Amino acid sequence: MDVDATPQDAPKNYIALLEVPEDKIGILPGASQDLTSVTFCIKEEDHTLGNALRWAIMQNSQVDFCGYSIPHPSETKMNVRIQTTDKTDAAQAMEKGMDDLKSVSQFIKARFLQRVAENNYARTN
Repeated sequence: MDVDATPQDAPKNYIALLEVPEDKIGILPGASQDLTSVTFCIKEEDHTLGNALRWAIMQNSQVDFCGYSIPHPSETKMNVRIQTTDKTDAAQAMEKGMDDLKSVSQFIKARFLQRVAENNYARTN
């Protein structure tokens, strides 16, 4: 079984693709002037990304609050609210959270593939 998915066989709406559409993420009206309190709207995502991204963003000591919601089950969008200290803005916190989540995901994938390879080696010997 080949576990390593390549970008061409990944779903088109998958956020980890190298080419993410420009309108994938936006800022909703009502952001604070200093951008320490912002609600982002991410299209074509749900709880799978929402909960993991919220966790990653909350690991940042500059973030006071992060939560997400799915406005309506029939809409394919997710809103992420971030409130930060005055030392950073919410866009920086969002970017760091996405980068951190990507790093964690890559680590988990590498560890998983390592264990699969070890298991396959043990079965053949």
